[in-house]
Amino acid sequence: MQTNEVIQITKDEVVPTALKMREEKRLLVMIHGHVEKDGTPVVSYDYDDGANILSYEVRGEQSIPTISEIYSTAASWAEREINELMGVCFEGLDQSQRLFLPDNMLEGKGQIIVTPIKELKERNGLE
Repeated sequence: MQTNEVIQITKDEVVPTALKMREEKRLLVMIHGHVEKDGTPVVSYDYDDGANILSYEVRGEQSIPTISEIYSTAASWAEREINELMGVCFEGLDQSQRLFLPDNMLEGKGQIIVTPIKELKERNGLE
């Protein structure tokens, strides 16, 4: 059974932690993020540790250094996605193009606004 250990770090510890994980030959499993109800952004870096996942979590930062030079596309794709969906900037990462959202959506920042299907049907005269 796999376990998960969450370790709080600062944005200044992101790159040294990634370098240490790379030196120890640990895979970067995932980078993911969410915004808490109070608006606090949370970005988590998950590394393989055998039967354990080490999750290094950065809270409350709008700008975080990229680890794409350490973990290549495994990091850059996730960082670009988090930037596009959450508006968190990854310092040193080319974020000049969108991955999947239209260029004119939300002026290039922020979260996707989800509209309930019932409301969409009403707006379009389908209900």
